[in-house]
Amino acid sequence: MSVVALVLSCLGLGASLASLVDYLAPIPTFCAASGCETVRASAWAYPLGIPMPVLGVVFFAAMIALAFVARPRLRFGLALAGAAWALVLIGVQAFVLGAWCKLCMVSDLSATALAISIVAGAESLKLTAARVFLGGGLVAVLPLGFAIATAPSGDPAPVVAKQAGVPDVVRRAQQPGAVTVVEFVDFECPFCRRLAPELTTAIEHAAGTVNVVRKMVPLPMHPHARTAALAWCCADAQGKGDEMAAALFSAPPDELTPQGCEKLAASVGCDLDKYRSTLADPATAARVEADSADAKSADANALPTIFVGEQRFTGANHSAAELLAAIDHAH
Repeated sequence: MSVVALVLSCLGLGASLASLVDYLAPIPTFCAASGCETVRASAWAYPLGIPMPVLGVVFFAAMIALAFVARPRLRFGLALAGAAWALVLIGVQAFVLGAWCKLCMVSDLSATALAISIVAGAESLKLTAARVFLGGGLVAVLPLGFAIATAPSGDPAPVVAKQAGVPDVVRRAQQPGAVTVVEFVDFECPFCRRLAPELTTAIEHAAGTVNVVRKMVPLPMHPHARTAALAWCCADAQGKGDEMAAALFSAPPDELTPQGCEKLAASVGCDLDKYRSTLADPATAARVEADSADAKSADANALPTIFVGEQRFTGANHSAAELLAAIDHAH
């Protein structure tokens, strides 16, 4: 049972390390599926600004160390805390995000099984030469073996993909004589905020006309996202959509309150009487709901998702130069 606990710790460490590589790399290597991207793009992925896999690496490394140290209470308590957090994260994927990351699941299930094994009586290993050799071998081989087993057989799946079948909502938005950018956006999403200046720079340097169509997708974990989405719709109704989008992205997230958004609307030149009237109109909320439905139909499961012509970009790791090249190619 003690060896099982050590194996589970090493397996969880391998999954956490592989996940951390994907968080830090511009293009994911081990987990490029849409569910993985959705999880990485969520607010849950960076508690207190720290990539979630860092917590996994620290936890499993500590459990490996405690496998050889006679600190049963600390080991027991840490294992239970890790399992409790793992179950919370599984619940988040199931009921909040509606998406699954395979590396997260390996890590979370390893933490849960590890706690069960320790509760069942797995004790610390004595530091004999044979067991040090066994533990060192597992620590070295299991994470490496996990990485090799989960790595794609060919080139890593790109975050940018040219779709054979363009979603209907994107196709309908196209305008002749211009490159159309369809942007599914949440103004409070940190990843949308990271990509926004890159997209703006690319549009400003484009040789031809670029038409931007924004679709509001306020995510439920962002408390001010819906308020900001409604505010943008009100400004857009007055022809101030671009200016309002820039203002919403620039404002601190905690200032995207109804009062804060109204101040931003005034700062970009909106008529506040019309703004308030549009805000109270049920058609404005219906527009946001329709945009969110469009995001689902376009399989925009991770934010930001944008289409430059027919080319999809998902995630925040795209430079202005990369987006400009796509715009120029679409002309």
